[in-house]
Amino acid sequence: MALLEAKGIVAGYTKELDILKGISLKVEQDQVVSIIGPNGCGKSTTFRTLFGLLPAREGTVAFDGEDVTNNPPADLLKRGITFVPQGRHVFPLMTVRENLELGAYIRRDRRELQKDLERVYELFPLLRERAKQKGGSLSGGEMQTLEMGRAMLLNPRMMFLDEPSLGLSPLMANQVFDKVEEIRESGSTMLIVEQNADRSLKMSDFAYVFETGKNKYEGRAEEIRNNEEVKRLYLGG
Repeated sequence: MALLEAKGIVAGYTKELDILKGISLKVEQDQVVSIIGPNGCGKSTTFRTLFGLLPAREGTVAFDGEDVTNNPPADLLKRGITFVPQGRHVFPLMTVRENLELGAYIRRDRRELQKDLERVYELFPLLRERAKQKGGSLSGGEMQTLEMGRAMLLNPRMMFLDEPSLGLSPLMANQVFDKVEEIRESGSTMLIVEQNADRSLKMSDFAYVFETGKNKYEGRAEEIRNNEEVKRLYLGG
């Protein structure tokens, strides 16, 4: 049984225009799965729908075998799903540590939380160095690592990452990708939308290619990366 499975999702921002036109996907436990495709194909809309920020008009979403279609984000957080949206979403006037601790606001096990905070600091040493610094003073790449660290403090069973390299310099993007791979190696289950399709596929187990709100291809990430049409359209080959 897949940890997450979506079937036939239809959703959009107005009743007259569906962005998603029957999208289906699934993510197995401990997998990293990528969604790639052109701008406007529905990648980020898929995340918003799966996370309850946008209602699905048709279709179902199941998590760990239970129907969670259109459940609110607060319920999904409690079930162990975290979402790191595209763009930068830190609290600029709060310190790095305060930003991190906000990620664990629903937790009550304070002793275990301190252990997990230490684990986040080990994964992101820069966050330890900047713990007393205001979140708004960080660079774009540093803010991205702060958001990932904050999401990890919920001990998520699954993490959604939406365009983690968006707006970053190539150097900072590579550093963020390195951290994503470290999170993956720790055994996390992740669903990733990323503009750098080649890098995303390299660190994934499985992949979906969307086009105009529909599934176009799916398969093992290596097979998708070697698909000639995918190379031509999305990988610059």
